Amino acid sequence: MDDDAVVVKKVKDVTEAQIVCGLLRANGIECGYRDTEEIDSALEDFTQAGAQEILVHSADLEVARELLDSAVDPA
Repeated sequence: MDDDAVVVKKVKDVTEAQIVCGLLRANGIECGYRDTEEIDSALEDFTQAGAQEILVHSADLEVARELLDSAVDPA
């Protein structure tokens, strides 16, 4: 991601981040993920462990939020 990346969602781990990014990418939204600033694992400095932030381009933020909201609550 480049300088216009913004956080759209925080998830609990890398696996969930990969799933969320897969959903976004399947709908044409470029995304990435990174460790949060929170320290929540003894392995934090060695592996991608713990909470992750999902990043999208700022221009895609609203569409990404709507997509993720509808995926969580399809009603």
